Amino acid sequence: MTVDTYRPRRSVLYMPASNERALAKIGSLACDAVIIDLEDGVAPAGKVFARDRVADVLAARPERRCEMVVRINPLASEWGIDDLLAVAKAEPDGILLPKIGTPRDILEAGDLLDDNFALDTVKLWAMIETPKALLNIGAIAELGRDPASRLACFVAGTNDLVKATGISTDRRYLMPWLLQLVLAARAGGLDVIDGVANDFRDLDGFARECVEAAAMGFDGKSLIHPNQIEPANRAFAPSPEALARARAIRDAFARPENAGKSVIALDGRMVERLHLAEAEKLLAKAAIIGA
Repeated sequence: MTVDTYRPRRSVLYMPASNERALAKIGSLACDAVIIDLEDGVAPAGKVFARDRVADVLAARPERRCEMVVRINPLASEWGIDDLLAVAKAEPDGILLPKIGTPRDILEAGDLLDDNFALDTVKLWAMIETPKALLNIGAIAELGRDPASRLACFVAGTNDLVKATGISTDRRYLMPWLLQLVLAARAGGLDVIDGVANDFRDLDGFARECVEAAAMGFDGKSLIHPNQIEPANRAFAPSPEALARARAIRDAFARPENAGKSVIALDGRMVERLHLAEAEKLLAKAAIIGA
């Protein structure tokens, strides 16, 4: 994603579509995105009502303060296709597809949106929560290079991966898969969001997990409680040290004596123009999020 199209996704809060009180607070939240959940957050008996309610919330929303995404039920379920089409009509920023396994799952959803004249601005997000999705992650991510696919973002479904594989809930055992997910996302030009931390009362532990995820290359963290918003926003924002370094690199290349140079020395270190590009990108993103 280029700076021109950059949308911060540091904090991505799940919100059950059946929770009226939570839905009413969307406009006051400081998170970068909300995922209104029609899947795990809604009992089977309430799914149709929740779908209609989500469409109403999206259609009547005030000026957007955060990105609004809806997680639908799997397309293969009895609710999935109706979810997709009803939600798309209300023009969310994105539709999160659960339980995908192959590129075909993304393409089929995109075809349905195209056939029903959904706006191009309605993007697709993909939950990576099955072993099959991980095995096919490179091919799935490649769709990100084709704007027609609508694919914009991966979301790690760590709880489902733990359940499906039987590995320990200790996060160390997920690391290889999480790093593979980041690598694939970068190859496809996609954003990638880390999975949830289940103990929403342990904010210190959550903050450490956010710092860890940022260091791994994730763009943000998926959340289950508003109290997690501030630690996530802080962890995935550029640090003061990183911003100071970026400004120093930008200013050094701007000096007349460095005009046209591909490599310069700065504070005893070699700095290339690729570092300048990264510095300018970091500063532009910081300006967007107000860091």
